[in-house]
Amino acid sequence: MQAVVIVVVAVFFLGMGVFGLVAPAALIRPFGMAAGSAEARSEVRAVYGGFGVAVGGLLLTALAGAGGTRTGVVVTVAVALLGMAFGRLVGRAVERPAAFYPVWCYFWVELAAGAALLAGLT
Repeated sequence: MQAVVIVVVAVFFLGMGVFGLVAPAALIRPFGMAAGSAEARSEVRAVYGGFGVAVGGLLLTALAGAGGTRTGVVVTVAVALLGMAFGRLVGRAVERPAAFYPVWCYFWVELAAGAALLAGLT
């Protein structure tokens, strides 16, 4: 079951990463942000695109057991996801998102994915 969770989370990161590389402005538009300059699009490509592809690839590599890194990679990605969910809670304490999507939708995705990754370790 842990392998399925790792693959699902990896596909999520790979999908987000490829989307961020190909269409950076479209990726951040649901958050009310604009990528109106080459520098802004480059930043989105780096943070969402490159990072997402790297994390997805790392999860798939860890799934294969390369170098005995599976547990470390899974814990690291799980903690990162839970950290993102925590950041959304802090954002909620400071200001109120207007709708469920995108902020709360991603909060639940991050919380569920992080918890599922950690649960698979026991």
